[in-house]
Amino acid sequence: MFVLLPLLAAVALLLFSLEADPLVRRDASISAASIAQARLLFSRNDPRGLRPGAQRTAQVPVALIDEAFNHFATRTLRGRGAFVLVDQAADFRLSVPVPAVSGRYLNLRVAFRERGGQLHLASAALGSLPIPPAFAEWLLVSAIDLGGAGEQWQLARQVFRHLAFDPARGVVAVSYVWDPALSDRARSLAFTAAASSHAEAAQRTLAGLLAKYPANAKVPLSEILAPLLAAPSGERLQRRRAALLVLAAYVSEKNLAALLPQARQWPHPQQLRLTLLGRYDSAQHFGVSAALAAWAGEPAANAIGVYKEIDDSRHGSGFSFADLAADRAGTRFGELVVADSPRLEQALRGPLRDADLVPALAGLPEYLPEAEFRRRYGNADNAAYRRLSTDIEDRLAALPLYR
Repeated sequence: MFVLLPLLAAVALLLFSLEADPLVRRDASISAASIAQARLLFSRNDPRGLRPGAQRTAQVPVALIDEAFNHFATRTLRGRGAFVLVDQAADFRLSVPVPAVSGRYLNLRVAFRERGGQLHLASAALGSLPIPPAFAEWLLVSAIDLGGAGEQWQLARQVFRHLAFDPARGVVAVSYVWDPALSDRARSLAFTAAASSHAEAAQRTLAGLLAKYPANAKVPLSEILAPLLAAPSGERLQRRRAALLVLAAYVSEKNLAALLPQARQWPHPQQLRLTLLGRYDSAQHFGVSAALAAWAGEPAANAIGVYKEIDDSRHGSGFSFADLAADRAGTRFGELVVADSPRLEQALRGPLRDADLVPALAGLPEYLPEAEFRRRYGNADNAAYRRLSTDIEDRLAALPLYR
């Protein structure tokens, strides 16, 4: 009975805190600029490049955390979220509509302060009802444990050692230390036995699909995507997530055994070149982004584990808006998988073409060295960058699958 106390307390608070207006009003989408910025940030701060025990500090823009939190709130709670730095405090705001009570919202506001390099919950409120910080922290820890994410939370605390807020520069400085042994632990937490079984089935399917092509063939991704994602309705999401993980590892030329050691015993698909609109890079970016989007609703350790092992941070040839368009298309596709969209089901019944998955890429600048990219486009607030980002979103919206 004692373990149910956090849940009962939370229900009581909810009943007295619902409000008629949302605390957060904003669009649901995450911008293409933020996705590009996140990829660049991760590629520059990949812990796998550190010596064991070495520490590194990443300067994470507040705007990026804000969009990521809103994306999480939208995808997992059907709500809206916001993150701001206010007077040396990190302020998280969340609004979630309550389906059982039409026109009412659950509004949560939680403020954290940095003390000694660690986050401490300073204040919390459900609607207009203040929550004592100690009680709010107890509820948070209890919710993490009851949700089965206690081990993931402890793992994250081992990695991230120090945080500092810098409102003047609009960044949060995050210092972290990476131990290679943590990678193995993260993998074990990220995938259940059922997920591993689904991944094995997907790899066997992919191997069989590619076996019919001659060596060194160029294979349109659209030809193998529908049969790879075929799944019974009962376990469709789990099987499709696993299939997209296998696809992402394949197109990014990663060994799936880095994520799942047992994959060494599975059939290995012959290494062909998958293409989208005849381009290898487009298939890579689409496949990885689709997997990331499909796994984004899972516990944090899963998303981190998947991203860190199959991240396609291949920007050696320069920034490409065409690659960004393929990324955005892959993200949209992965979101449709999670939503079990009827439009996706109709598309997979085929015939499926490359042009159904990704928009025409003509006219999108490519292969821009970082210095040239900054000279021409600056940052996400640059008018030229915004025009191209809007153009990409308009091209995606014109495809029936993503309308």
